[in-house]
Amino acid sequence: MPAPQASQMQQLARAKFMSFNLKVPANWQSPSDQDQYDRAFQASEKNTTPGMPPLFQPATMNKYHTDSQKMHVAKIGAFIDGTCSAICSAWSQWQTAATMVGIVVSGPVASVGQIVGPPLQPLILASAPKASPMELKYSNVIATVISTGWLAFTATVKIPGLPLFPMFAAFPGPLVPPPGIPNPAPVPFAALTQVPVSISANILKAQMVAQLGDPQAPFHSQLFEAIATAFEQCYNLWKVSTMVTKVMGMGAIPTFAPPIVPAGPVIGTATMMPSGFT
Repeated sequence: MPAPQASQMQQLARAKFMSFNLKVPANWQSPSDQDQYDRAFQASEKNTTPGMPPLFQPATMNKYHTDSQKMHVAKIGAFIDGTCSAICSAWSQWQTAATMVGIVVSGPVASVGQIVGPPLQPLILASAPKASPMELKYSNVIATVISTGWLAFTATVKIPGLPLFPMFAAFPGPLVPPPGIPNPAPVPFAALTQVPVSISANILKAQMVAQLGDPQAPFHSQLFEAIATAFEQCYNLWKVSTMVTKVMGMGAIPTFAPPIVPAGPVIGTATMMPSGFT
């Protein structure tokens, strides 16, 4: 399966952010002199329509509050959408370039291996929101933490002894010809041994908050949680629908003398070619 679509991650992140039910202006309280407050506004200003989608709730339906809410909806919504788009673009580029090396072949069974792919940080930052110093700061934190978490996660991914090469149980020849034979039995990425703790929403959010290091930064905790949650949810969908293909098995059959066995199990190695995660 291709990397998650930006629209998918955007919807998940927006849904998570809306669940916080944040109100703007924050900490607004009704005035002590309600009559005077009411007289300060025209009738048309007292009950206006809020902006959609409701990433924020206005403190009241007063025009000045709904105007503030609409501004926040537009600004935060654009940041969420731009960040998710950048992450999905980077994920797609990583998936196209990633390979798996050091796979051990023993007859039909493949095991171990190591994923090798480009770091996500520069790929994310290439198109992440950077229109203001605050956007740049948030984007840099998100890109760095996701990249570090993804690298730590992919280091744990191994093939747990899977029958990727059924024909290698009794291969009719002394040597598998180069460049090797692609695995005829693809398996889902979810079948690989893996420890995805470093890309869990809780870990990603905690590291983003710590790396930002600014407890007064507006809505940072909710933004980071929304992005981290959407990333984890997209990964959980991706891993069950992405197949491991283009694993090129190489090696020779063991020789026995006497007698000479015309076919035998292949003993060797394998490498997954780029774009093998499909």
